[in-house]
Parts: sequence; structure tokens; C-alpha cells
Amino acid sequence: MRIFKCKMCGGTLEINGNETVATCEYCGTQQTLPKLDDERRANLYDRANHFRRNNEYDKAMGIYEQILNEDSTDSEAYWSLVLCRYGIEYVEDPITHKRVPTVNRAQYTSVFDDDNYKSALQHADILQKSIYEAEAAEINNIQKGILAISQKEEPFDVFICYKETDNAGRRTPDSVLANDLYHQLTQEGFKVFFARITLEDKLGQEYEPYIFAALNSAKVMVVLGTKPEYFNAVWVKNEWSRYLALIKQGQKKMLIPAYKDMDPYDLPEEFSHLQAQDMSKLGFMQDLIRGIKKIAQEKTLKTGDAKETNSAGRDAKTEPLIKRAFMFLEDGEWANADEYCEKVLDINPECAEAYLGKLMAEMNVNKPEGLKNVTKRFDGSNNYSKAVRFGDDKLKEYLKGIVKRQQKKTEDNLKLMQDEKKKQRKEKKKRLIILVSIFLSIILVFFGYVVGMAGVQTIKYNKYHKEEKYSEAMEYLKKDNLADAYDSFIEAKRYKDSREQANKICEANRLGNVKNLKAGDAVFFGSYEQDNKDSNGPETIAWNVLDVKNGKALLISNAVLDGCEEDQMSDYWNECGLRTWLSEVFYNSAFTEQEKARINTTTLYDSDIDVYTEDNVFLLSAKEAYKYLYGNKELFAQATHYAGVKKNILLHGNSDIDGLASIWLLRTYGTTLGLVNDHGEIMASNDYYERNEEGYGVRPAMWVSIQ
Repeated sequence: MRIFKCKMCGGTLEINGNETVATCEYCGTQQTLPKLDDERRANLYDRANHFRRNNEYDKAMGIYEQILNEDSTDSEAYWSLVLCRYGIEYVEDPITHKRVPTVNRAQYTSVFDDDNYKSALQHADILQKSIYEAEAAEINNIQKGILAISQKEEPFDVFICYKETDNAGRRTPDSVLANDLYHQLTQEGFKVFFARITLEDKLGQEYEPYIFAALNSAKVMVVLGTKPEYFNAVWVKNEWSRYLALIKQGQKKMLIPAYKDMDPYDLPEEFSHLQAQDMSKLGFMQDLIRGIKKIAQEKTLKTGDAKETNSAGRDAKTEPLIKRAFMFLEDGEWANADEYCEKVLDINPECAEAYLGKLMAEMNVNKPEGLKNVTKRFDGSNNYSKAVRFGDDKLKEYLKGIVKRQQKKTEDNLKLMQDEKKKQRKEKKKRLIILVSIFLSIILVFFGYVVGMAGVQTIKYNKYHKEEKYSEAMEYLKKDNLADAYDSFIEAKRYKDSREQANKICEANRLGNVKNLKAGDAVFFGSYEQDNKDSNGPETIAWNVLDVKNGKALLISNAVLDGCEEDQMSDYWNECGLRTWLSEVFYNSAFTEQEKARINTTTLYDSDIDVYTEDNVFLLSAKEAYKYLYGNKELFAQATHYAGVKKNILLHGNSDIDGLASIWLLRTYGTTLGLVNDHGEIMASNDYYERNEEGYGVRPAMWVSIQ
């Protein structure tokens, strides 16, 4: 018999055998059950469900996705992702006392079209499937009601996101600051969503329709706070994380963090790519209002504008059909939308708005302005041609403008491809020169010609003596430099008691054993081949702690652990083969399942190329290297014996640190990969012309849970 927490109320369920459905004796709700093959998975579900019941949907989603990474056939994990995406909270019905769903994260997409919902049905048994379908229907009806109310709301220019009350129920300083900002902005003529005032006449009603309407219409969100915990309060984070998701989907919006009486480095990690504003700075309000004016007053085509300018042929017969078609588009029901547009064209074959609707259904776009974000060219579509042919001047100008941008993007991509081919030809020529140079060098060596090199001396691993590495390790140990001491003991191999010394350091400072972990500490976690001796197995990895926040630590390997193959290189991190190698090969070989549970999947945003990625193990960006390492000894790293022999990661003598250093990669420097050279200079990888026979080193980084 297994013990499992009710996903509605948190009460204890006792599960017999392989049950997939159970009824909670506390709240009386019949519910589906996950696969509970082992205790670890049950614990993951309890933890994830705890976060979801407390409305911390993003945290919960991370754990459900972790479960699916281990078992992609678990229907309950897919269904739980649906609950998180739509922000489902189960509240007690005062009449029946059963738990009924409410929607806290409304979407334009119907739950029936959600991919996770479809996957849940695919892997569910008959009993589970019937419950999923019934609950999805209930959620869909609630969402339709929310959308119906939200569509009646006038669009907002600015959304102010803040924490209204503290844990004792008192009004926060944030609320007072938000109130001042609200009045300043309204005096400037902006329509502002400020919950304290905007929702005060909505008492006794659900707030979600109005919040949903404001999040989707506001061009600017200002997230303000005076404490880190206020920025991360559940409902505050619910609002700004939803807004960031809209930006990630391609909507033209701007989020501005504003802080006071706190360190900007304590802002949420998700804001690291944004320019934060200090509210205590003189002239803050004027600068903020000027920036908002610039953003909010940009001319964009709203849905209402499109309907107003594309109403050719609209009459009493077609008006309801067109409205219904656009409602289907908002719900993501493309086939129904196309069908109703056809009904309009049966009545009036020259209705431009019907052709616009068919084009939107063809491109899977909810609103007319969404066509601007479509990457697939549609100038060859018959629906586009007819919309331009029968539309008025505004519609023609709008659609032709999009097509013109699409054509330019195609031309730019073609130019990039041509440039890449030129680059490849140059690289081929460069490699030929290198081969010739190597051949000539061999001839010179054969005849005893030795060239004395001035400046930096490159040292191969086979010149190191065990005694030197042992002495070096002891010096590091005296300076309490544990990570470098450990790596040097490993390199010393079996000289004296080097292995015992390394193990002693490792066990005393293993992740989880170190109390009050802080930036600058060394921890030991996972294992990877380092001494290039297979017979004694992989060695524990030493990590430098770069940052600690919210129970998590940012780690980077103390040594260069491996090298990057040439075919793994790319200008863009999201297309880089090295990224796949880190998240799959390295991740699976370096960590046990128990260790993987500590590693967080991190959303990385690289603003220079405007790309989001989800990574468990990654490389630092140039910006992060400047922030955490610049001016510190940790910027310099030595390659392990394994990396030197297997991947040709050389060690260079460096007078700046009176020691040795290797070259290692960064995931971004502007719009390309970056690197840290042996002199501690941060630069673009394609600006480093001394690669020749030498490989680029890899220092993995990751966020891990401390507890």
C-alpha cells in the first residue's frame, strides 16, 4: 500500500496495487493517479502537487517535466502540466463541499487543443480518460466565460504589478509606490491597470477575466518592489511570469523592473536580461514616463482596427457569422473559423474580412496583429491575395507591410547562408595552410632545427611531474583554495598520499554537507574522468560557487573538464552541438539519478540574439562571466589531464596569475559564441585567431538545489 497526497486538498490517500483512480475521503473528489513505481517518483509528485496547490505553477511545471523526462508515458504528468498552464486551483463548493476548478491563467487556446492534454488522453486508461475529458470540458466552459468578459474590457496601456499586503495583512510600501505611479501615469493620459483601484468595483466577482484582459492588452508592465520576497510573492510572480511568456511568444511588449531599498542583484533571475530602474534615483519618474510614452504610443494594428478597416461587404446577415469566426480564431479552433468564413463568402464572395479570417486560420493566428509574428511566408496564399484585392487601403498597407518584412528576412537569410559559405571556404583554406605548416615543421624538426619561442610558453601535460603537482596542491591547501588543491592532488595521481588527500577534501565539502553555502566556496558533486586513467574510474568534480539565492546555487566547474569538437561549434547557442552534448551526454554520464534531481532546468535568455533556451547544464554567457568572474582568480582555469590528452586543451604559462591557464568557451558574446583566453580576456570566439591545433575548453555550469 502506497501513501499519496490528494491533488485537490492535500489529504492522505492510501493506494492499493496498481490503482489509477481514487476517491479522497477528506474532500470526496474522485481523481486520477500517477504512476507510482517507486518512492522517489511519489515524492516528486507530492512536491510538485504542493507547489501547484499553492499556486506556484512554474515551480510545479519544472518537476512534472522532470518526471516526463524519465517516463514519457505518464498520463498524469501531462495532465498536471495542463493544470499548471491554465492555473487551475481547486476550491471548495460551499453547497456540495466538493472541490471544483477555477482558472487563474486563462489562455486564448482551448484546453482541448493543448498538446499536453492530447498526450494525457493518449497514455491514459479508460477510467483516467473519462475523468480528464469531463474536467477538461468544465475548464473549457470556465475559460469561455472568462474570454467573453475580457473581450468587453477596454485595452490598457500599462499594467502595474506589485504586492498589495504583507504576511500580516498590512499594506506594503510597494502599494503606496504603485499608487503614486498610477496617478502620475493617468495624469499623462495612459489607461493603467492598478489592482487596488481597477478591481475595487469588482468585489464578489472573479478577477481573472480582468487581469487576463489587462495582461494581453497592456504594452508595458512595471513590476515594482522593495524586497526580493515581494517580487517573488506567488500572485505577483504569477502576473509577471505570464507577461514574460507573452513576450516570449513574440508579442511586442516591454517589462520594466523597478526597485527601491534593495540590491538589484536580488531581483528575480528571470529579470537578469532586463534593464532595471532604481526608484530612489533622482528623475526616476520622469525617465520612466518618457520611456513608457515611447513604447505605448507606437502605432500597432489592434483587432478592433482590423475589423473596422476590413468590413467590406459586412451586413446584417454576415455580421454574426464574422463575429463567430473571430471568436473561433481567439479559441484556436482553426477549422471552425475557416468554416464560418466560408459561410460569409457564400453570402458575399468579396468580403475582405472573411479572407483575412481564413488567412489567420491558415497561419494558426488568434488575432490580426499576430500575423506580424508569422515566420512562414504567406504572400503565395490565395486568402492573402483576396484580402488585399477586396480590402481597403489600411488592410492592404498592413498585409503588404508584413509580406515586405518577410521577403526582407528571406533575403537576409540567403545573405547569411552565402556569408557562411564564404566563411567555410576561408576555414578550408586556413586548414590547408595549417597542414602545410605542420608538414614543414616536421621537416625542420627532422633536420634538428629548433625554433625558440618568445612570450607565452605552451606546456604539454607529459612535462609535468607528480612531485610538482603534489607540492602545488599543498600550497593551495595552505591558502584554503580547496578546489585547486583537489584538482592538483588528482593530477599528482598516486604520488605519496595524493589520492587520500583528494578524497578527504571531497568528502568534507560535498554538496549537501556544506552549511551556509556562499559565493566563493568550493563544493564537490558528480564525477567525470579527469586523470586520464580509466582503471581507477571517474573522479569527483570540483565546482566553484558563483551565486546563492532562493535555496539554489550557481556552479561552474573549477577545471576545464573537456573540449569542444569543431563540428559542435556554431554562432548561436540554441543551434550549437555543444549545447546538446552538455544537456545529454555530459549530464547523463557525470551525474547519478539522485544527483540529477538536484539540478534545475534553467530558462536562459540571451538578449543579443533574442533567444530563450531551457537547459540543465550550460555555459556561462559573456555577461555572466563579467558579473561573476571578472577580476577573480576563478576566471582562469586549467584543463584536466583527460581534456589535455583527449581534446588537446593546452596549458599556457601566464605571468598575470603566476601560473597556468587554458582557453574555455562561453555560450554568447554578442551574437556569437564567446571565450575566455589564457590571459583572462573575454572575447568573441571568431575573433580568436590562434586556434590552429589547439582545442577550446569546456567548463560546465548549472543551477542546483542546495537542500
